[in-house]
Amino acid sequence: MTEVRPTAAASASLWERDEEVAAVTRALDSLCADRSSSGGLLVFRGEAGLGKTALLAETRRLAEARGCTVWSARGGETLRSVPFNVVRQLLQPALVSMLPEEAREYLGDWYDIAGPALGIADPGDRQADPQGVCDGLVAAVRRLSRRDWPLVLLIDDAHWADQETLHWLAAFAERLAEMSVLVVVTRRPDDVSGTSARHLDTVAAAAAGPATTLSALTPDATAGLTRATLGAHADAAFCREVWAVTAGNPYETVELLAKVQDSELEPVEARAGELRELNRSARGGGLVARLEELGIDATRFAWAAAILGTGISIDLVAKLATLKPGEARRCAELLRTARILTAPDPATGRSGDGDLEFVHPLIATAVYNSIPDALRTAMHGIAARIVTDEGHGAAAAARHLIEVHPDDDEELVGQLREAAREHLAVGAPDAARRCLERALKEPPRPDSHPHVLYELAEATFLTAPARTIGHLRTALGMPGLDGDQRVDAVFRLSQALLHNDQLEEAVRTVEAEAARLQPGPARMRLQAVHFMWEGIHAGEATSPGRSQRLADLASTCTGRDNSERALLILRGFDALMHGENAEEVVELCDRALVNGRLAPGLGWTDTEWGIELLLMLANAYAFTDRLDRAESLYNEALRAYETAGWSGGHLALAHAYVGLGHRRRGRLTDAEASLRESLRLAERVGRGLPLYWSATCNLVDTLLARGRVEEAWEVAERHGFAPPYPSTIVLPDPRSVRGRLLLAVGRTKDGINELEAAEKAAAARGHHNPVLVPWAADLARALRTEDPDRAARLAVDVRRRAERFGTDTAIGEALRCAAALETGQRAVRLAAQAVTYLEASPCQYEHAAARIEYGIAARSMTDLDRGLDLALSCGADGLAARARAELETGAGLR
Repeated sequence: MTEVRPTAAASASLWERDEEVAAVTRALDSLCADRSSSGGLLVFRGEAGLGKTALLAETRRLAEARGCTVWSARGGETLRSVPFNVVRQLLQPALVSMLPEEAREYLGDWYDIAGPALGIADPGDRQADPQGVCDGLVAAVRRLSRRDWPLVLLIDDAHWADQETLHWLAAFAERLAEMSVLVVVTRRPDDVSGTSARHLDTVAAAAAGPATTLSALTPDATAGLTRATLGAHADAAFCREVWAVTAGNPYETVELLAKVQDSELEPVEARAGELRELNRSARGGGLVARLEELGIDATRFAWAAAILGTGISIDLVAKLATLKPGEARRCAELLRTARILTAPDPATGRSGDGDLEFVHPLIATAVYNSIPDALRTAMHGIAARIVTDEGHGAAAAARHLIEVHPDDDEELVGQLREAAREHLAVGAPDAARRCLERALKEPPRPDSHPHVLYELAEATFLTAPARTIGHLRTALGMPGLDGDQRVDAVFRLSQALLHNDQLEEAVRTVEAEAARLQPGPARMRLQAVHFMWEGIHAGEATSPGRSQRLADLASTCTGRDNSERALLILRGFDALMHGENAEEVVELCDRALVNGRLAPGLGWTDTEWGIELLLMLANAYAFTDRLDRAESLYNEALRAYETAGWSGGHLALAHAYVGLGHRRRGRLTDAEASLRESLRLAERVGRGLPLYWSATCNLVDTLLARGRVEEAWEVAERHGFAPPYPSTIVLPDPRSVRGRLLLAVGRTKDGINELEAAEKAAAARGHHNPVLVPWAADLARALRTEDPDRAARLAVDVRRRAERFGTDTAIGEALRCAAALETGQRAVRLAAQAVTYLEASPCQYEHAAARIEYGIAARSMTDLDRGLDLALSCGADGLAARARAELETGAGLR
């Protein structure tokens, strides 16, 4: 029978791995062919002991032989709660070789965002955005890969990687086409669930081909390995029993053959019956029994090493195991001889800060699980103190503190709260959540209990609004949250309710709390929040007298503090939605600024008020034709979020409203680019949220303006731009935009129905601004043949409301609508008036449309030419095509 042998350079665990090694070789050849080559990703799956680590070692050997830079890391079963543990291991070779100034230069703007997560920069004083940190880590590796090309990243036991690393790995895998990096990942088929499993699925989906599943050794390969280890005289029956005992598991086979050598067992059929007992001593309970045979000191040393998990130095283990230095060194040598611990192999690149590591993760797990429960808990407590004394900080000690039994220890609660703050500052809210949930089990003392709940709500706010609601309600029901902190908690609760699509309850919550307070800044703040949530509610009707109450309250405000400034903004936005005079809207908004700028504490990254209020301010300027001010605010938001590393919903909204600014200005190409980026970011946050609607609605509107109707329809279909609509206001009105879309694709009846639904919803809310809710003009055009009388009434109503609002854009658009319903000289006069107003407007797309319509009505070659130039400058392909067609057939035009 032919025995299958690996190459001479390969380890025993690489028997029958020719196909996998060939795949690695092809990937390396592709990587090294050209500096501009696309990145590659290989995923190898296999049960414990099937040779995943050996395959990565062979990958390192092959890569280094080609001159590649290789970085590697390994997940650990007891280290999954340590955020960024694996990605820090991975980048350690690059970071250690750099001076701090070099690291800052390479990472650029991402240094302050990703640096704290990597442990090379101090964290800031506020909660970091997890998505921003993830993007920063992707950028970090991208920049470092240019320096260290060709670069190979090896990640072993990815099923045990921390969730933050897996988030980064999933995002990195999806961007590999932009980078010349080879990533090789190994993992077990199971041992992971929830969010981590989804991240690993994303990684697998990004690979060039399906994940390769490693198989056990065949009987022939096991026989070959047995004879290569013990000698050619090993007989067939003995070799067959080795395979039967180990089930062809390479790791168990190697360990068993080592035991055979140690015991000087003859490899013959007569001694084959002893293999099963030898195999039991190499794993599970047998390994524990073998460990105990080494003595109590060696056992305590191994237990302490398993508790530490990483950075296993003899000095630290000695402190944890209460051993003298000489005894500790003796135990370390015993455990190395017994193949339980080993010195880290420099070839793996994972030497880290420890003297020792376990020979295999299976051994580490068996040793850890063998520690008696009560002793294991006590050792974690001691380990926490040792880690803290070594100066590693509360976050490093937290994984040990979490394992300690609750014992009414307020000092431990304080340590866990400090660890949670550190985790939040580096962008690891899930790790902060675990710390604070453990702190609640201690439990905290009554005076600190509501504060722990409040901090826990901060940790869950971005990922679990429903949990946040429960934590804050409980905290607010306890004594202890007073003054400004209580107001902050109520505001945070209302935000969580809003994000959980419970806007009406958010309104009731702040209203009830405001009623409890005496007149003053705190009450005024909650009143402002109450009006803010009501103002963005897109429900069937508003509360009676709301606008008048808001106007009365705002009339007393001079803008002396942020509560008064907020009320002025809210009053301005309310007046905008109702179509009141635009000059008054602008005057209210101007009074909310300090020397023309946002007041301190009212910036885009300040958390006291949230993004909604500032978007109301910016949008009030945008729709009153003060586009310079609006765009300044939109771009300020974008810069603020990018600088702070906020890559989630805030950045998605910033891009959406930068796009809206471009759309209003008539820069349709730029608008489309911003809105597509917004939609990409919004997809990562989650569908159905108001920010997702903002991006989709504005993108559809922009594509329609560009004349790309089929593409607008495809975007609407793909992203669910259809009823039911969100409970919060989206600008421009999504019903009006969808109605226009339906008309554009020829579904006239459906379009009219949608616009009539927009009419009903606007009337219920009192939203009569024809610029923000433009259903009437489109409905009038749609009805001009079927029901001309109603169309005429609608046009008159649009003009009346536009004149009340008073902007050039509103009046010009109303005149365009009126001209579209007329013929002859009356149509020409109205079209000419529309041009006059829209020429003075900052909205160049509308000006281009009016100019072309006038050129057609007046048969003016000059105006068609000018309209064509304007349409081309806007990127309005549909308008430009219409102008060209009229010019080509316009014989006799003036």
